[in-house]
Order: sequence, then structure tokens, then C-alpha cells
Amino acid sequence: MTIRIGSIAPDFTQQSTEGSISFHEWIGNSWAVLFSHPKDFTPVCTTELGTAAKLKPEFDKRNVKVLAVSVDDVDSHKRWTADIEETQKTKLNYPILGDADRKVATLYDMIHPEANDTLTVRSVFIIDPNKKVRATFTYPASTGRHFDEVLRVIDSLQLTDSHSVATPANWTQGNDVVILPSIQDPDVIKQKFPKGHTVLKPYLRITPQPNK
Repeated sequence: MTIRIGSIAPDFTQQSTEGSISFHEWIGNSWAVLFSHPKDFTPVCTTELGTAAKLKPEFDKRNVKVLAVSVDDVDSHKRWTADIEETQKTKLNYPILGDADRKVATLYDMIHPEANDTLTVRSVFIIDPNKKVRATFTYPASTGRHFDEVLRVIDSLQLTDSHSVATPANWTQGNDVVILPSIQDPDVIKQKFPKGHTVLKPYLRITPQPNK
């Protein structure tokens, strides 16, 4: 199954290190990040899960819940947790789904046979409170993810949901943004962007981030 931006995230019920999770119910009115790792007791995955745990205050600030998954079972995750906490100097503060039956991996197309026909690649799905998939990332097993980029994308999605702007290349929180080309009425522009804007081209208009 191909998961596309804008589609409803597939629902599932699966056991985790924090008990049974019914995905849509668990998300509730929050945003969610579902991310897969290839295998427990492996070096890159250990650093990734530790990094996500350290960033929990940042995810909380954005009303985001984090959920990890691999094709290992819950008992394996629980044994591995001690290693993550010891080596990464943090408490694991979010659930890891057991997926030995590959139910979630199959639903979310996390196993890419050309890379490995048994283990998940490093997938990331950002899901909004309406349970829609808003962004996806896919990395090979050899490349650890940059979790600051996950937060940056969430910041962009949440900003552009509430203001008539888009975020340019390398944008980070607090930087200038661009006015949507669909906004053309000068009075509307004045009302929406009281800080003013700079016209570089008719289609490229720069304005300070509106909620800062």
C-alpha cells in the first residue's frame, strides 16, 4: 500500500511497550510522528530512539505524540530499552510498537524488498489531528535521521495551516516566509500581513513570520 500526502493514515491496533495502542484513538487531538527503525540492538537505531526521547519537550510544545516501530516483538523492545537509556543518557518516554507480524510495516509500506526483504527502512510519517498524512520521509538503514528536520517540518505545517504563507528553502522558526500566490487583493494582504512585505517578483513576496 502506498501512503500519500493527504491520505488518511491507516488505523491499526497493536501491542507496544506501553500496552495495546489503537492508533487513531491514541492520536486523539494531537499530531503524531510514526517512525520505523530496522532492528533492535543496532547502533544507529539506538541513537535515533535516544534522540527522539531527548526531544520530547519539543514534541510536547508542538502537541505531537511520538511512536516508534520495528518488526521486533515487544519483549525485545523492553530488553533493548535499558541499552538505549544507558548509552544515550535519557529515559525512553514514548511507546515502541511490536510488529513481529509485520501488520504495521505492511500497512505503511515500510519494507522495501530491494533494500531488505525482512527489515523496515527508516520511515517517518507526520500525521495531523484529522489523521491525515502530512509529510513522509524515507532513509536507508545506514543513515540516521535528523530529528531537527522532523521538528522543522512540523513547525512549517502548523504555521502554514493557520496563516496564508509557505516556508522557503532552509526556513526555520522565526525566519521570513512567502505569501501564497493565491492572495492578490491588496486590502487582504494589508490585513493579513500588517508587518509589511517585500515584492521580489509578482509571485515571490517575502514577509516576516506572522505569528512572531
